[in-house]
Amino acid sequence: MDKSMVKGIVLGGLAVTAVAASGVGYKAMTQPVYAEVLAAREVTETVRTPREECADVAVRRRAPVQDQHRIAGTAIGAVAGGLLGSTIGAGTGRTIATVAGAAAGGYAGNKVQQGMQNGDTVSTTERRCKTVYDTSLKHHGYDVSYRLDGREDVVRMSFHPGTRIPVKDGKLVLDPLPGGQKADS
Repeated sequence: MDKSMVKGIVLGGLAVTAVAASGVGYKAMTQPVYAEVLAAREVTETVRTPREECADVAVRRRAPVQDQHRIAGTAIGAVAGGLLGSTIGAGTGRTIATVAGAAAGGYAGNKVQQGMQNGDTVSTTERRCKTVYDTSLKHHGYDVSYRLDGREDVVRMSFHPGTRIPVKDGKLVLDPLPGGQKADS
């Protein structure tokens, strides 16, 4: 062995000893640069946003009644019934028939007017509003399962990391890389 070879071996040994003594050690030199991504699940939330929806609709209502007691129908019916009753019989029978005809005609006229009033309607337009909900998905990020140094954990990230996550000084780099690149690009 020549002198320069011995010198090289001694200097190499000193360099290895100096590196080990400085704390860099084997573990630091073999530390991974990336964490392995095991799974990435998108985290979303369904958001319901209320809004008002209005429409004009036709509404039918009973028309206002002018003759609430139906006096016109009763009077017309009584006169018609009385006239009809007076054509029946003679003497006292005619008077009884006239009174009975007037009473029956008055009742019938009252009911006819009531039916006409109930069927009398007025149409108007009303604005009706209701609350409806629009749904949308809100993105919260990704729950990422990863493995680093033999242990598994989960972290929430704002972007999908791909197949690996960069590690710097033993910690995950959770910010996107410049230019939107992924760690495995």
